[in-house]
Amino acid sequence: MMEIKTLSPQPVWRYFYDLTQIPRPTGHMEAVTHFMLAFGKELKLETQQDEVGNVLIRKPAYPGMENHKTVTLQAHLDMVPQKNASVKHDFLKDPINAYIDGDWVKARETTLGADNGMGVAFAMAILADKTLKHGPIEALFTINEEEGMDGAFGLKPNWLKGEILLNCDSEEEGVLFVGCAGGADLNASLQFKEDTYIPEGDVAVKLSLTGLKGGHSGVDIHLGRANANKLMFRLLKEAVRDYGARLSSVEGGSLRNAIPREAVAVVTIPGDNVEALWELVSDYQEMYREEYKNIEDHISLIAEMTDMPVTLIPEEIQDDLINAIEGCQNGVLSMLADFPGTVESSSNLAIVKSSNELIEVKILVRSSSESRKEAICSSLESIFSLAGAKVEYDEGYGGWQPNIDSPILKIMQGTYEDLFGKNPEVRVMHAGLECGIIQENYPHMDMISIGPDLQHPHSPDERVSISSVARTWNFITTTLARL
Repeated sequence: MMEIKTLSPQPVWRYFYDLTQIPRPTGHMEAVTHFMLAFGKELKLETQQDEVGNVLIRKPAYPGMENHKTVTLQAHLDMVPQKNASVKHDFLKDPINAYIDGDWVKARETTLGADNGMGVAFAMAILADKTLKHGPIEALFTINEEEGMDGAFGLKPNWLKGEILLNCDSEEEGVLFVGCAGGADLNASLQFKEDTYIPEGDVAVKLSLTGLKGGHSGVDIHLGRANANKLMFRLLKEAVRDYGARLSSVEGGSLRNAIPREAVAVVTIPGDNVEALWELVSDYQEMYREEYKNIEDHISLIAEMTDMPVTLIPEEIQDDLINAIEGCQNGVLSMLADFPGTVESSSNLAIVKSSNELIEVKILVRSSSESRKEAICSSLESIFSLAGAKVEYDEGYGGWQPNIDSPILKIMQGTYEDLFGKNPEVRVMHAGLECGIIQENYPHMDMISIGPDLQHPHSPDERVSISSVARTWNFITTTLARL
């Protein structure tokens, strides 16, 4: 793993390696913010932390460039903690076990944290390098972006001095992002009193769906990957309807902004129907593998005997839940006309979990259109309300509206063409970036988002391209000299 520190550009990879050694899942920012504060102070740069925990480090201009506009480099400090079920990894204690595989840096069985550790490492390397030519620099490191965007929402007006913001949280080299979708969290809950009657002759079966790719619910939503919750409840519907199954517990997904990769349910079923259930599960596994051929490679759906549960979810609640999940909109819902190939609206049925006489359903709705975001939330509210659930959602956060007349966009397009002999793409991202929220307090900031090739964030398949990091570093540093 130490060999990662020797990759080029060495300062970027050294700082990225340092970040892999610091546990920093969303909601646990103390260690990494302490690290960033110490980093800034060690460089003898102006270093501040605001009330919510964001860190800001300022670096003076290269001699002779003092009159250039101040550039704010921006990245978030937290990472998504996802792992395969087979690995023992404590994201609150254990470092990320990263390794090199050809042109890629990956992690063993967990998320890598290149989202957004690579953006943080770029900014750190720029702050530490005394030879780079640039105007005044400030680097903003926000907290808890992945769930709630707390850092961006907590920013106060007038703290930042930058006129230009380079967000380093996008994941495609050669693409200049000029806008992004907004989002809203929708929560549905069903309260119930547990049923203690279990029919005589029933046995308990544990259904486990694993091996799905998952991924980022914004960046990867258009890839058509399977949603573990949708697949599990599709099976449950037939098991309940035709085989007398009763649902005792269910748990699928773990993070709102990650496509759920695994789901587990415990059911009871008449003993005479066990063999038929085994065949049903086998048939569904075969069907799912065929339906997701060339998309999902390792779908595993198994049934195994388990200890008899003490209680069941009441039959009426069970049926209402199954129908609501079956009817819930999920995946891509509309596309942007002005940016062909870009998702406009989507829904991610992220979490379904039963516990303590409560069933919780959590959904992340994304859209570049405020009216469509509201319409999707309203539609989801209707389906879960019909199931008797309590439904809550708010306005969420707005998207980042494109400014195709941006002066820095033209400079960066020209810089990219000079360096690589081709024009960069200009696109809008479906994933949520902090730019739109920051823009509310800093409406005159000119913003662009950039980054290296990073694939499958929010899943254990996350990886970042070594050669792309080098090219992106060249692009960023050359751009700073021209702004």
